[in-house]
This record gives sequence, C-alpha cells and structure tokens, in this order.
Amino acid sequence: MLKNIIISVIVLVNMLIVGCVSQPINNNSQQGDRVTVGTVQKEIKVGMSAASVASVLGSPNIVTSGDNGGEVWIYDKISSNASYSSSDAYATILLIGGSESSSNVSSSQRTLTIIIKFDTNKKVSSFKYHTSRF
Repeated sequence: MLKNIIISVIVLVNMLIVGCVSQPINNNSQQGDRVTVGTVQKEIKVGMSAASVASVLGSPNIVTSGDNGGEVWIYDKISSNASYSSSDAYATILLIGGSESSSNVSSSQRTLTIIIKFDTNKKVSSFKYHTSRF
C-alpha cells in the first residue's frame, strides 16, 4: 500500500514538472525582423529576381499588377514601442509623513513601406521605400 502511494506521488510530481516546461519559440522565420531600411539598401538591387527578393524580405503584404505587365510587391510594416516608468518617495519625521508618486508613459510608432516593381521577366525594375516615426 505504501509502495503504491510513493509511486503515485512520484508520477504526479513528474507530471507537474513536465507540465511546467515551456517550448522555445523559433522566431527565425518571421519576416518582421528581416524587413528594415538597412536590409533594403544593402540587399535589394535592380535586376534581382523575385525569388531572391522573397528570400531576403519574405512574402509581401500586397501583390498587384503593374503598368508594364509585371508585378508590384508592397511590404507595409508598423511597429509600436511603449515604455512605462514610475517612482515613489516617502518620508516621515516622527508622526508627520509625506509621500510622492509619479508615473510616465511614453509610446512611439514606426512605419516602413517598401514598393518593389518587377518587369515581365520577374526581375526588379525599380524599388522605393519610405519610413516614418511618430
């Protein structure tokens, strides 16, 4: 009887430990990390194939037909940053006390829009990009 209780406790403890283990997240395939102004300036060139562009920047957000019969790929990325800070102070002298508290919230957003035009042979004919921060 005692042996069965000990085995049951060991099994339950192992289940709890295994249940609390988290799996690592693989972010290597997310294109949001790869699409930057620096990447566009360094990697994207006129005459580059569509497959090469896709391997550098990932899949575009929008694909449309261009005026010259080729495709137009549009990458549109928005990132938001927020920071929070607070401070507390308290002072007391005998029975007289005082306190002060303050907090600050700051947020900003960045946008990056990339427009890549391809010719009918699926080669880059031109590209433009625009970035803003507010």
